[in-house]
Amino acid sequence: MARSLARVVLVACALGAAAAAAQDYPVKPIRIVAPFPAGGTADILARAIGQRLTDAWGQAVVVDNRAGAGGTIGADAVAKAPPDGYTLLLGVTATQAIAPSVYAKLAYDPAADFVPVAMLAQVPVVLVVSKALPARSVRELIALARDQPDRLTFASSGSGAIPHLTGELFKSATGVRMVHVPYRGATPALNDLLAGQVALMFDNLPSSLPHIQAGGLVALGVATPRRALTLPDVPTIAEAGVPGFEVTSWFGVLAPAATPAAIVARLGAEIGRALANADFQARLASQGAEPFGLAPAAFAALIESDAAKWAAVVKANGIKLD
Repeated sequence: MARSLARVVLVACALGAAAAAAQDYPVKPIRIVAPFPAGGTADILARAIGQRLTDAWGQAVVVDNRAGAGGTIGADAVAKAPPDGYTLLLGVTATQAIAPSVYAKLAYDPAADFVPVAMLAQVPVVLVVSKALPARSVRELIALARDQPDRLTFASSGSGAIPHLTGELFKSATGVRMVHVPYRGATPALNDLLAGQVALMFDNLPSSLPHIQAGGLVALGVATPRRALTLPDVPTIAEAGVPGFEVTSWFGVLAPAATPAAIVARLGAEIGRALANADFQARLASQGAEPFGLAPAAFAALIESDAAKWAAVVKANGIKLD
């Protein structure tokens, strides 16, 4: 009886301490780890939500770019961080839903080592080609690739990331043979694409959009069910010749497991207010992202369902990384 009472007292004290911590939170700068280099979509969205949190709370929110291994290096750093709400992850489909299937040895468990805070946005994946490539439509690209098997190169922001997996899906769906060239993030991949060092890339739209708008890259299609709002003249890949082709890339905020529920709730509520703000919505939309808020439980369910979907894709295409 005494032992049970002591346990109740300890739990009550812990809950009280967590509530007090949440009430004071934040009392120091918050770090959001973006698991890809500066200039990529994760970095763009991390800085956007970081600025909103800074404005709301008066505490600096800094973005820490931890790139490498398809985003898993940054994700692992957050998984092992103190669960106090001061180190967060700008998680992506690759780090939370794809990595368990493609990496033989993953240093973290996306389900056990994180607690979802809030989803931020869905992002169209766009097929962009170098201006030097003699293809101005998806059908022309497919014809060119069939005429030159294993000659066309497609860049990605890293092995196992959404751009890589989208390219593999495209190869399977069309029967073409292309060579994958992985980079440490979207920015160096886009730089080589702009220079004509690689032929094409499937990229998250926010990082490619400025180059498309400036005329440096040619957008052939988007891998979404409907056309992107910022590229209304660019067809979906499905309507451009590959029926049923669809890939969705999402981005959201996660915290290390065991972060107090009250702090997770405070973070989620503030992010929800940001997503409901018309100016913030317009800012994301102008960068090619579609604001898409999900509460923790719904976000967790999405991660679980996407993990099952991508596991099937990875198995069907025989994709494995060390």
